[in-house]
Amino acid sequence: MKKKGLGAVIVLALVMVTGISVMYWKTVGEKIVTVSSSVDGRELPIYAVETEKPQISISFDAAWGNEDTQEILDILAQNKVKTTFFMTGGWVESYPEDVKQILEAGHDLGNHSENHKQMSQISAKECQDEIMKVHKKVKDLTGYEMELFRPPYGDYNNTVINTVYACGYYPVQWSVDSLDWKDYGVESIIKTVCEHKNMKNGAIILCHNGAKYTAKALDTMIKTLKEKGYEFVPLSQLILKEKYHMGADGTQISENLQNSQNS
Repeated sequence: MKKKGLGAVIVLALVMVTGISVMYWKTVGEKIVTVSSSVDGRELPIYAVETEKPQISISFDAAWGNEDTQEILDILAQNKVKTTFFMTGGWVESYPEDVKQILEAGHDLGNHSENHKQMSQISAKECQDEIMKVHKKVKDLTGYEMELFRPPYGDYNNTVINTVYACGYYPVQWSVDSLDWKDYGVESIIKTVCEHKNMKNGAIILCHNGAKYTAKALDTMIKTLKEKGYEFVPLSQLILKEKYHMGADGTQISENLQNSQNS
């Protein structure tokens, strides 16, 4: 499991006092790693990953309801797909057995904030609290150390991204929005995802476990994308965790891959 290192504390203090962009250092296992998320002075979360492998990730935001969670887990199991669930503190409190079941099934547990606030509108200290309160709840419940964070509403600014990294997390957005939350229907979700212009290697799909038609669309969506040659992996396996920088569109670019392409 990942340990929260002293480096993260020092960086958070620097961010809170100065508000400047920094090159982060993180403790991951026993290693100190560096990453850069800054593009022209803007701090960016991870929208997608540049990779030569035909791998993609599907993710579920869990902020309300659990009526379809079991069906979603069953479909994922039937298709041998591992995914990532981003959970709010309220969802963790309301459905602790679901949290345990998701983890036992081999999926990532991700952090979606304590109160689902617009985090660009609050201070660095409040951002830290929104992240770490959920972290503690999940750690106490399961022993699992989360490391993936998705800001509510996809809302962020430099302070948010700096604080996320300083808390020992990777900020993750999405490149393919299923729009399942608009309740347009099963066929709309399938078409929106499978024919999306950003559906390519390293894509990150956004779904919601509480949306009306998501569970009904999921099996066909997975099978269609598999037929196109894609392999589903959880975000913890898709994203880069060291030696990377961000493209202008939020694509995570490996320094090693870029060097090999340039040589």
